[in-house]
Amino acid sequence: MSDKLFGTDGVRGRANTWPMTADLALRLGAAAGRYFRRDGSTAHRVVIGKDTRLSGYMFENALTAGFTSTGMNVLLLGPVPTPAVGMLTQSMRADVGVMISASHNPHHDNGIKFFGPDGFKLSDEAQAEIERMTHAGVEVAQAQNIGRAKRIDDGRFRYNERLKMSFPEGKRLDGMKVVIDCANGAAYRTAPEVLWELGAEVIAIGVTPDGQNINQNCGSTQPETAAQAVLEHGADVGICLDGDADRVMIIDETGKVADGDQLMALMAARWADQGRLKGGALVATVMSNLGLERYLDARGLRLERTAVGDRYVVERMREGGFNLGGEQSGHIVMTDYATTGDGLLAGLQFLAAMVETGQPASQLVHQFEPVPQLLKNVRFSAGQKPLDAEDVKAAIAQAEASLNGNGRLLIRKSGTEPLIRVMAESEDEATLSAAVESVVQAVEHATA
Repeated sequence: MSDKLFGTDGVRGRANTWPMTADLALRLGAAAGRYFRRDGSTAHRVVIGKDTRLSGYMFENALTAGFTSTGMNVLLLGPVPTPAVGMLTQSMRADVGVMISASHNPHHDNGIKFFGPDGFKLSDEAQAEIERMTHAGVEVAQAQNIGRAKRIDDGRFRYNERLKMSFPEGKRLDGMKVVIDCANGAAYRTAPEVLWELGAEVIAIGVTPDGQNINQNCGSTQPETAAQAVLEHGADVGICLDGDADRVMIIDETGKVADGDQLMALMAARWADQGRLKGGALVATVMSNLGLERYLDARGLRLERTAVGDRYVVERMREGGFNLGGEQSGHIVMTDYATTGDGLLAGLQFLAAMVETGQPASQLVHQFEPVPQLLKNVRFSAGQKPLDAEDVKAAIAQAEASLNGNGRLLIRKSGTEPLIRVMAESEDEATLSAAVESVVQAVEHATA
């Protein structure tokens, strides 16, 4: 059993299996509570939100017990999007925020993400210290100083109002038909409410969570259902969120799906024209398409690349004073409005572009011609280290040589699932396919 708890986005795993057990969640809550206690008083609070997974009840209770045992007062938000937790941590003057979610993963997985008092995700250093304290154990509060817990009933509505305030003043969505896919997740009430209040005709799907259908044949990772709904209803646009609503995919009126790279390209160009793009740059990860980089370069803008993970994107944005960033997977971060990726907020920005330009979604989602890109995943078992195998190293070196400077090869271990991700880009699709397949076969042999 590994002592390592935190990955690229908090602690994540299969529910009731290490590290996602109730016992670990209790100890993690106690450690985080002790870490964020600035003094011995009881005037400290934590906000806790969750998505719609069945195991969320278990982890909500365990974390509450851990935090209150160290004297923290707990404010329970219930099902809300991840960005709502970041926003409410800051606005409610909490010391720490927690989101219980495994994002786009299946229902049997869950995770725990932490936000600091500024509403931003924790640094590696803070996570490492909380991890150390979790393993070492912490001193609990005296009986008279145990914290209290209470439900916050209007957290969702506070977040809804913040979202609507991001929409251009005086603009509405009257006459626009919008399909919204909430992935049976955290935004199943929020997203349809906000769109309706802004004037749209809303076709909502993925809004009947039962604890086990989150991300199941719906949402940003499986947008086919929403694309079909767009065509069936003659909708102007479709917006696909994931289970915790921090990422988005856009579907145009023809049913074509656009990823985060196209949305970031649109926003970067619009913001630059409006004088709003700080630093003349967009921050994205190493996974973003080479076509995006060329598109920005042609407009005198820069692409700043980071490691995969919206937390690393945000860290670079804060370091460089940039205000727009994100990931190809649909995390779009706009620090003028939010402290983390916000799928619905990004969707509203796209709708605003439709309203202001009068152009259909199909024109706005195709900002650049992507360089052919191929991504394949190989699952491995606990304890295996396929990237250390000599045959795998040789296959990677050979694949890189085959691209011969005319493309990119990126091999990495997922920070949220036991997967090796093999991605390459090249104008020559035959070479591209051969390069990826050779590495995949080597990794599969090493994990057999």
